[in-house]
Amino acid sequence: MKFYIVDDDQAILYVLQNIIEQNFNDEVIGMTTSPRQAQNEIQLRDVDIVLADLLMPDLSGIDLVKAVKAAKPQVRFIMISKVQDSDLRAKAYQAGIEFFINKPVNLIEVKTVITKVEQSLQMAQQLSSISAMVNQFNGAKPTPEPVSVKEGANTILKVLGMAAELGSADILQVITLMDRLDEHYRDVDLTSQLKIDGHEKKIMVQRMRRAIKVGLTNLANQLLDNPDDDQIRHYANALFGYENVHHQMLFQQHERPSGGRVIMQNFMDGLLSESRE
Repeated sequence: MKFYIVDDDQAILYVLQNIIEQNFNDEVIGMTTSPRQAQNEIQLRDVDIVLADLLMPDLSGIDLVKAVKAAKPQVRFIMISKVQDSDLRAKAYQAGIEFFINKPVNLIEVKTVITKVEQSLQMAQQLSSISAMVNQFNGAKPTPEPVSVKEGANTILKVLGMAAELGSADILQVITLMDRLDEHYRDVDLTSQLKIDGHEKKIMVQRMRRAIKVGLTNLANQLLDNPDDDQIRHYANALFGYENVHHQMLFQQHERPSGGRVIMQNFMDGLLSESRE
């Protein structure tokens, strides 16, 4: 894989370069402290993955992602930031990033995130190659693939800032199953469909609940910062129920002793519905 790194802290550039080149069979083909220079060079070079700082002078990391994605949508982005602002993070996921890496940079986190993004990119490339071969064999012109329910659900999880949570992989697996069976969450027999026992199911559901709780917390924070955001208000109603989100908002403002509840049935059914649109 070919990497490009942009961060206004030069020390971060060399730290990330060393991690990538010493722990992966990859190459850093460029790095800079200037986001404008990064934008120009990424569009001219053969780049697979970009690591970009969130807050930079002259051009923010989010604006850099948007500009590059408009010209080269296949480029994957990993955002680097010490900022924990949920609204900014949600906007970054909406712009098209894959994951966040927190500052100060942690070796294990960097290696884990890069591995996930590389695996995702390799899978996409393999599927694209297979599709092209099939189309060529059939004498058909390549046509854009429709967005799958899994892809749609993953986009929503990114907006909610929960895509990196362990339980999100379980959520996507179950959503795919619900879509295939065309059943509500309560009607899906997870033990038989996934070939797991009751204990494994319990652990999986706990992971999902924890991930959904993170999504509820992030969404409440986004609404506190931007109460007129129509998309966030829509997800509040569709996935959690606005009253439930309101309770979480009051809890986070220390005006209520407990937050909103995680209702698996509502969230999973709502997520499936939203992912099909």
